[in-house]
Amino acid sequence: MTYCVGIALREGLIMISDTRTNAGIDNISVYRKMHILADRADRLILCMSAGNLSVTQHVLGLLDEGLPALDIDGHPRRLADMPTMFRAAQLVSEAVRLAGNELKPGLRAAGIASGISLLLGGRVGDGPIKLYLIYDAGNFIECCQDTPFLQIGATQYGKPILDRAMDYESPLDEAVKGGLLSFDSTIRSDLSVGLPFDIVVIPADPGRPVIRRRIEREDAYFADLSNRWSMMLKESRATIPDPPFMSSGGAFSMLRG
Repeated sequence: MTYCVGIALREGLIMISDTRTNAGIDNISVYRKMHILADRADRLILCMSAGNLSVTQHVLGLLDEGLPALDIDGHPRRLADMPTMFRAAQLVSEAVRLAGNELKPGLRAAGIASGISLLLGGRVGDGPIKLYLIYDAGNFIECCQDTPFLQIGATQYGKPILDRAMDYESPLDEAVKGGLLSFDSTIRSDLSVGLPFDIVVIPADPGRPVIRRRIEREDAYFADLSNRWSMMLKESRATIPDPPFMSSGGAFSMLRG
């Protein structure tokens, strides 16, 4: 299993992924889920992956070598040539469909789960930063301002924090904090998700530097964030009045009713 989050805000894009992969409780290893698809002066395109590892690697291989040409010039189609992020999302979706057509019949015949999902984000040229969720069937949706984040993998444990804390106008530093808290909640409830985490932050202002960081197991900031969050949850819970029906009189009335 895995957990990946993309957060698209007015101030920029945040992408965070874990690195745990497993084929059973006795076979757990680290594998990077954050993939740099294009990185040059005029574009930065990344994707994060969840699902079958062999299908994911096949998709990445197709994108690296280029998809078959559609016209007589015979040149393969690559992300480096896509004029917009929308066209990039279309190309990645096509690669997902091609990989599925090649690999999934055999995987299904062997009883192996073959589904994948991708979060694709970045910027092309002077265009806006975009974030897309690409489904296993090869279709995709774009992240919107009303709900400025997308998730793949073990989404259920970290989603409540993002629902409460994330807003399109959130500053980047606050949003990174909220994203890491969603990961902290997830790793506490799901052993198939774990450190290290990979983070890339792409500011909307092209004059600001892109931040790339790996949060290791011994990372002091993440450990402090996790401990403070636990402490603050306990303190906040203590300030909320106790349920009135838990008093002896209330309990007696409930029993009689």
